[in-house]
Formats: sequence, structure tokens, C-alpha cells
Amino acid sequence: MLKVIFACVHNAGRSQMAAAFFNQLADPEKAQAVSAGTEPGERVHPEVQAVMQEVGIDLRHAKPQKLTEELAMGAQLLITMGCGDKCPYVPGLRRDDWPLQDPKGLPIEQVRKIRDEVRHEVYDLLQREGIAQSS
Repeated sequence: MLKVIFACVHNAGRSQMAAAFFNQLADPEKAQAVSAGTEPGERVHPEVQAVMQEVGIDLRHAKPQKLTEELAMGAQLLITMGCGDKCPYVPGLRRDDWPLQDPKGLPIEQVRKIRDEVRHEVYDLLQREGIAQSS
């Protein structure tokens, strides 16, 4: 079982979208994802909730959480969301960085564009790892 952590600073936007898409599209027998942040926010950004709702994913009850050693246990891959020097590092994990714009406070059209970029990155990852759900 591949465990992936999607992480950014506040865990209130990009990483939440990535984990939600991953868990929707990955074969649950082969992989699962969690999202976390180094300085978790209080809630998922409203604009992120809105654009994810448009594609049938409800993040109203998703809670930003801190990236801890316990959370990282058993994970094999850490994907950061373009947060530069503030991006978390977890020793021993394979790491990739997706340089995505932070959606916080952006107009809804831009947040949709970021959402679609996140979905594309997740889809590519699932294909590379061979863990997409069978149709």
C-alpha cells in the first residue's frame, strides 16, 4: 500500500484538493493519501471548498492538520505544493514538489484553474505509479 502525504504550509487549499482527488481516483487497494501542513489553518479556504463542490467533492468537513511524525509513519511519498523554503521535509520519504499557486483569496476563475492543475498532477502521478482505479 502506497501512502502519500500532500503537504503545504496551511493545509487549507492545494494539499486538500490533491489528497481528495488522489483518494477519489486511486485504487484504494493500492494507495491512499492524507494532507497536512506545517502551520495548519483553521479551515479549508471557502473558495477551495466551492470549486471542489463543483466537481462533486465535499471538503466542508475537511480539517487542516499538522504534519507530525505519527502522520508520516508508513508513508513512502511526500508531495509539497510549491511553498518554497516553508515546505516540509520528512527524512526517508521520496519527495516531489508541484509548484502550484496558493488559491487563498483568489478569484473563483483562478481557483478553478488551480483545481484543474492539481487534478492533472494527481492523474499523472497515479499513471506513473500504476495505482489508478480500473475503469
